[in-house]
Amino acid sequence: MSRTGCCYDNAPMESFFQPLKVELVHQRSWATREEARRDLFGYIEGYYNRQQRIHSALGYLTPEQAERKMN
Repeated sequence: MSRTGCCYDNAPMESFFQPLKVELVHQRSWATREEARRDLFGYIEGYYNRQQRIHSALGYLTPEQAERKMN
């Protein structure tokens, strides 16, 4: 990443955290950290990377498909 304050440094993380918050975090609350960790892991590995998150930078593939294609 480049120098401090460069707006382009935050773009990849903002594009990840925005749907995470809208689709999961703001929809519920958790009783324990372990429960939250389990749901976050399930969202990232079971939904975000495998099903719905196609990216133009990856040729409109999901992250999982792009990784398999590279290997």
